[in-house]
This record gives sequence, C-alpha cells and structure tokens, in this order.
Amino acid sequence: MAIEITLLGTGSPLPSPDRAGPATLVKAGPAVLLVDCGRGVVMRLAGAGTPPAALSAVLLTHLHSDHVADLGDVVTTWWVTSPSPPPIRIVGPLGTAEVVHATLAALAPDRRYRLAHHADLAPPSVEVTEVEPGDRLELAGAGITVGATDHRPVEPTVGYRVEHDGLTAVLAGDTVPCDGLDALCDGADLYVQSVVRDDLVRQLPSARLQDVLSYHSTVEQAAATAARCGVGVLVLTHYVPPPAPGDEASWRALAAEHFDGRIVLGDDLTTFRYARG
Repeated sequence: MAIEITLLGTGSPLPSPDRAGPATLVKAGPAVLLVDCGRGVVMRLAGAGTPPAALSAVLLTHLHSDHVADLGDVVTTWWVTSPSPPPIRIVGPLGTAEVVHATLAALAPDRRYRLAHHADLAPPSVEVTEVEPGDRLELAGAGITVGATDHRPVEPTVGYRVEHDGLTAVLAGDTVPCDGLDALCDGADLYVQSVVRDDLVRQLPSARLQDVLSYHSTVEQAAATAARCGVGVLVLTHYVPPPAPGDEASWRALAAEHFDGRIVLGDDLTTFRYARG
C-alpha cells in the first residue's frame, strides 16, 4: 500500500499564471482527500485525473480566502457531474459551516437554473463537520486525526494526520512551528508544509507582505520541524514568493541544512508516492 500526494496548487494569494491557489490531493488506499480549495483547484483536479465526484471528503485547514476561494466550484462540479451523488463531506475548523452556508447562498440562483433545466438533478447535499484539535474521523478507510496549528491572528486553524495501512501523511496548512504541529508530525512518513522564504520576502518593499513572516513557517523552520519529529519525507508547497524558474535547488538547499531526509517541491501537479519496503 502507499500514500500519494499531489500538489494541486502551490501558489499564494498573489495571482500567478502558473500556480493555482493552495490545494493538496491525498490518496490513501480508497480515501481520496482534497485539502484546501484554492483558486483553480477544479482545473488542477482535472489535470490530476481526479474529478470532484471522486473525492471522499474536502478538508479545510482554515478559512483564509486563498484556501477556500474555489469551494463553490468543487461543490457545483461534484453535483452536476455525478449521476446520483452522495452528500459531499466538508470538514474544517469552527466557522466552516458559516462559510459553506454563505457559499451555497451565493450559488442559489445557479441551483434554481439547473434544477429547472435538468429533470434528473436533485438538490445538492452537503455534509459539514466542524472539528477541533484532538478529534478523530474515519473517512473511506483512512484515519484522520485533527491537530492544533498556529496561524494567529487567524483562529482557529488545524492540520490533519492521515493514516492508512501503517503509513502516515501530515497536512499542516499555514502555521508557524508549535507544539500542536510537532504532535501531528511525530514519526510521520510524509509532512506537507506551506513555506515562505524570509530572505526574499524581506527584500520586498511592502509592509503587508512582510507580515506573512509572522505567521508562516520558513523553509528552514519546516525542515527543523521535520528533523525534530523524525519525519521521513518533507514536502514543501504554497511558496511565498514562488520559486523562480530553475531555482528549486536553492529552496531544497536551505531545507537540507536542517533536514537530511528527502525533500520534495515543485510546480503544480507534482506527485509523490510513498510506500515502505
């Protein structure tokens, strides 16, 4: 058995023609999990050969706009492309139900148009589960443990530890190093972390952009977390700023100063498959 990670969107709130907004696809046995819904996620799911109808659940780490921007597209595409869709499962921290309700309200005219036009369509069904650190879920055969992260002033934020057949992947979302993150990552095979390059951000003439340094992990901090927690593979994503073409080596080198395991990063649709043995 294996766990497969696909970096669907590796971008940031700054629009890019090459990088979609933050989103990661996790396949663990029969479980197909979408973590966050940044802009362009449905197009990237198509590129990964995984339509929304194939998803077991959507997991939201927090409710910043860049992480939920295309939630409506995921729900609508799942609905109109599934012959008899079961409820789509959306999991996230406190406030997720409010965001889902508002998203569905914005799509109310669209639902009326489609229901009036297509006799075979029933209204979409969305099942929302709000979670807190310490909660545990079973989704399509995978065990999901919810952990606390630290993205203050954004609260609450969570990360997810996905376990299947003795393999473990951690999806941390946006966070600085903290005890909750260490608990999630302890002994994990894969650790996926959003990162910033503080040496590059500090050169940008914008106080607002400087603020990102206070509540995101740097490349070095992510690597130190991986080393401290005995992680097998460190996967970097949601790059601020995005790596210049051909500059991935310098990002990898910064991480390698603190972590001697395998380091994965890349463009959208970069896929890494982990199996023991």
